[in-house]
Amino acid sequence: MTRVLKQQPALSGFDVCHAGGCAHISHVRLSPAEWRQVEAVCEPRPENAGTERVCIANAVGRLEQIVGAKTGTDTDRGGTLGNSDYPGQMDCNDEAINTSTYVKLLIQHGLVIHHELLDVRRRGFFFNGWPHTTAVIRETATQQQYALDAWFYDNGHPAVVLPLEQWQSGWKPEDSPAR
Repeated sequence: MTRVLKQQPALSGFDVCHAGGCAHISHVRLSPAEWRQVEAVCEPRPENAGTERVCIANAVGRLEQIVGAKTGTDTDRGGTLGNSDYPGQMDCNDEAINTSTYVKLLIQHGLVIHHELLDVRRRGFFFNGWPHTTAVIRETATQQQYALDAWFYDNGHPAVVLPLEQWQSGWKPEDSPAR
C-alpha cells in the first residue's frame, strides 16, 4: 500500500489499489480524451477554495468511473461490510489511496491550486468504532483540513468532502449505503 500511496502518478501510467487492503494493484493509463473528461467536470475553473473542493469531489467520481472500467472496480459499492462478495469491491484503504493518487494528478495538471494533499488519516480502532481511512486535503489559505472520502457511495459518485474534525467524529452521510 505504501508504494502505491507514495507514487508520483502520470497520465501515461499509475497504479491503483483494489480488492481490499490493496490486495490487487492494477497499472492504468489515461488517454488525452479521458483526461479531458476529468477537466470538463471542473469547468469553469474554480476561482476559490470552496468551488475547488466541489471540483475535486466531482473529478474523483469521474476518475473512479474511467479507472473502474479499466480495472473492474466500476461495480464497487459504497461501504465494505456485506459487499465483499461483489467483484470489484474496494475497502476504505483502497479508496483513500486511489483518491490520493487522483488528487496528485489534479494538482499536477493545475486543476487544484487552493489545496494540498496530506497523508491519509484513520479513525476508529475497534475499541471506539470500525477503523476507517480517508484521503485528506488542506486549504492553503486557511490551513483547514478536509476529509476526501470516496468510500461511502458506489463507484463514480462524487467523493464526500467535509472538515476533517467532523469526519473524525464518526460522521457518515445518512443516505449512504455503507454500513
